[in-house]
Amino acid sequence: MPTVLVILPEGFEELEAVAPIDLLRRAGCQVTIAALGPGIHVTGRNAITLHADLPLASLPAEAAPFDCLLLPGGPGVSLLRASPVVRELVARHHAAGALLAAICAAPAVLHDAGLLAGRRYTAHPSVAGELPDILADQRTVLDGRLLTSRGAGTAIDFGLALVSALVSPEKSAEIAAAIRF
Repeated sequence: MPTVLVILPEGFEELEAVAPIDLLRRAGCQVTIAALGPGIHVTGRNAITLHADLPLASLPAEAAPFDCLLLPGGPGVSLLRASPVVRELVARHHAAGALLAAICAAPAVLHDAGLLAGRRYTAHPSVAGELPDILADQRTVLDGRLLTSRGAGTAIDFGLALVSALVSPEKSAEIAAAIRF
């Protein structure tokens, strides 16, 4: 099954992390949650603390790229943007052809890596000044191996789009039917 690396900085947006992780695991994906900081407990913007699988620094440098690198948004995006380790992982996963998934303000991390030029993407309005080509009317946008979404209100759509891209559209539809009334 596909492998996914989710990087959680302090101040991440909980819905944007938990909803996609849940949907990916329902689809059978192997999801690894890495804390950007030194410990394994990471507190989101709304004071919900998640238990990561490992600190990102513990991820072996020689580890093969995951099939997907997922970056949640929230105020913690500033920590993702400031991290040379995150920049290197984004570049390495992009070079390997992995799916890069970013929601809310996290597409700014992809912008910093030079990956949004000439691409279709969306993001939260809070980063529109930096990302003037946001497709503001789109909940999620898939452009090749780049998946972006607007924010917490689109987290389920984002997660289902991840399942569709990594597993199959049929599996995504099956999970959508199971969780929606």
